[in-house]
Amino acid sequence: MRAVILAGGQGTRLRPLTDSRPKPLVPFMGEPFALGLLRRLADIGVTRADFLVGDDAAPFAPLHAAGERAGVEVAVRTEESPLDTAGAVRRLFAEGAGEQPVLVCNGDILTDLDYAGLVRAHGDSGADATLALTRVADTSSFGVVVCRADGRVERFVEKPPPGTLDADTVNAGTYVLAPDVFDAFPGDGPLSFEREVFPGLLEAGRTLLGVTSDAYWQDLGTPRRYLDGHRAVLDGRCDWPGDPLLERRGGEVAVHRDAKVDPSAKLGPGTVILAHCTIGAGARLTDSVLLEGALVGDRAMVRGSILCEVASVEPAAALDAMVLPQGASFG
Repeated sequence: MRAVILAGGQGTRLRPLTDSRPKPLVPFMGEPFALGLLRRLADIGVTRADFLVGDDAAPFAPLHAAGERAGVEVAVRTEESPLDTAGAVRRLFAEGAGEQPVLVCNGDILTDLDYAGLVRAHGDSGADATLALTRVADTSSFGVVVCRADGRVERFVEKPPPGTLDADTVNAGTYVLAPDVFDAFPGDGPLSFEREVFPGLLEAGRTLLGVTSDAYWQDLGTPRRYLDGHRAVLDGRCDWPGDPLLERRGGEVAVHRDAKVDPSAKLGPGTVILAHCTIGAGARLTDSVLLEGALVGDRAMVRGSILCEVASVEPAAALDAMVLPQGASFG
């Protein structure tokens, strides 16, 4: 089975974590997020994964070896200028998508969606495109996908105010596509799944299936959502693989076995500490992620924050809801 991962975003809202790497390569639960995604795809029988990135493939080079270890052939494909959400996928299909449906994932969405179940539903229905859907309480920030009782998509409604529409299901950013799905969209420039491909298929009488799931779903595109994603994995709301050297501790905490944590330090829920970090005596941390080599001094307090690589919090300082860039010092 073949999968395509959309990984061309700039990650501007997640800076400074993305200052030195693309968003799919930001560490998540101790390893690049894309590596966890590769592992999940390998588990359902994906044997080839195409990462569609921006204009620089070099940062993604380590994924080739990681894919080989997982039994997945990894290809990294660049685009000289932005092609929107579907343009690069159309280009890939034009070069030969094969005869089987293709799974398309977003490279910055944390989800434990049942990918295999989505693919089965696509095959059983004979749909041209199948969209994973999730329910939201406030539809005003999303495009709502209205489906019939049998799951067939009837229409799309863009950002309806709360309470104005019975449907509350929105596009969750994972699709299964038939190999000929782009035949009605000739060209080689920018193309949008949301604005052009899916509405165009529906207008042309093609069959779209919506599969609603209660799986965890979170865009990791901001520091707060990045922290929330870690918390969801730690408290069991999201099943996600992580670095096997991260040791789970009571109270929704994970600490790399190569980190040094003083026995008197207090680690609260949502805390993740990566390799070569040092936590001083009497320090208090909660709802925070420390990337490799970060330092928290004696009696310091860190809450709702992210420390990038080798960033440090001075003794007795209090860091609250901040992101420290790589090598920065606070206090």
